[in-house]
Amino acid sequence: MNLRTGKPRWCVIPAAGSGSRFGGSVPKQYLPVAGKPVLLHTLEALLGHPGIAGVVLVLPATGELPVELPERYYGKPVLRVRGGASRAESVANGLAALPDEVAAHDPVLVHDAARPNLASADLDALLAALAQHPGAMLAAPVRDTLKRATPAGQVLATEPREALWRALTPQAFARQALAEALAAAAAQGIEVTDEAMAMELAGAPILLVEGAEDNFKITTPADLARFAWLKAQEKS
Repeated sequence: MNLRTGKPRWCVIPAAGSGSRFGGSVPKQYLPVAGKPVLLHTLEALLGHPGIAGVVLVLPATGELPVELPERYYGKPVLRVRGGASRAESVANGLAALPDEVAAHDPVLVHDAARPNLASADLDALLAALAQHPGAMLAAPVRDTLKRATPAGQVLATEPREALWRALTPQAFARQALAEALAAAAAQGIEVTDEAMAMELAGAPILLVEGAEDNFKITTPADLARFAWLKAQEKS
């Protein structure tokens, strides 16, 4: 596989989740911040980068979207496909919906819809890593002290944090290898929580690329407020 061509890559964005942990009637990726939905900020971070050729949005299987989404953004295609019952199924659907120009061995990025604060420099670093490694992901070293708790919520022990990283996105793997890894995990009844977990189970090597701490996923209302504050600072 030739990853040295530097050609722009495609990205799958699973956006079919209901955001149950966030609460509310509208999934978090469609909530407005600075005059536009969170998902549009995510699209800007990706499609505004020259290393991204286009995206596949994986949308809810049923129902109408609460916002209008473009078919092209920054002059690049925004394809759509319906999601599945799980993140893994949705990502698999997204991989299948990629255009034919994306070969089986081409790396494809997968990025969370509700992770809009992706830095261009981090995307640079991830794409550069793919020139040397078949699989890579953004991550951040764990810096906090970690406590193991009892079922009653009492501190049981302090856990070593050396060699521990927080998984971020995008994560990038060859199109066919990722599709096969997701299918294999599903066949074993394993619910993977990110694409790297499926590739780990398949025995694939994955390079950790250190990314910014503020590439956070909007999971709670406090996260949404944090992102809104960051956008406000850009204008001040």
